[in-house]
Amino acid sequence: MNAEDRNIPTHEVTYGRLRDMVLFGVLEPGQPVTIQGLIRDLDAGMTPVREAIRRLTAEGALLLQGNRRVVVPPMTETLLDQIAFARLTIEPKLAELAGPRLSAEQIDGLERIDHGIDAAIERGDVHDYLEGNTRFHFTLYDAAEANVLNDMARSLWLRFGPALRVVCARIGAQNLPDQHEEALAALRAGDFAALSKAIEKDIEQGVEQVRAALKAGEV
Repeated sequence: MNAEDRNIPTHEVTYGRLRDMVLFGVLEPGQPVTIQGLIRDLDAGMTPVREAIRRLTAEGALLLQGNRRVVVPPMTETLLDQIAFARLTIEPKLAELAGPRLSAEQIDGLERIDHGIDAAIERGDVHDYLEGNTRFHFTLYDAAEANVLNDMARSLWLRFGPALRVVCARIGAQNLPDQHEEALAALRAGDFAALSKAIEKDIEQGVEQVRAALKAGEV
């Protein structure tokens, strides 16, 4: 546990680590894992691990199975359609709400995050791409100060992330979705409708990659 983690309750640290294992595809869709295995991997006790599993199950990111196992739900076309509809409804609105609230310094911070994403793409680092992409979007969305919509978006990412990780690992980082330059240009121009559209295009690109992989039987 690092110094930062020591200032956070153990159950929150454990939840955050397990959430990231789901979000960044350490646990692949349909891959069952035992609770004891998670206790070992997370270096945590039974109680915080069970609490993290309970929370992520409530969010739809994990499914409990028999024999003390959990699994990331497999992606299906029906599920993808629902996730895509919800993301395309919620996230462009979050971006539109966030735009007027962002200072020049905050936009500069988003640009630095995007430079890190570009570097990850250049070196083919899927994990760093996914981590940076998540940080970019939610740094933007957090500025909207729309907690209900933000919580819904985070839940949707937990359901979508594992499938995207599988696709990214197969197609290579050079082909990953990134409409962030368009979003940043719209932010600097104060064109929040264009910002919303750039986020919409970014989501659509990722969804279509997962959809193609589903049709090919790769997810």
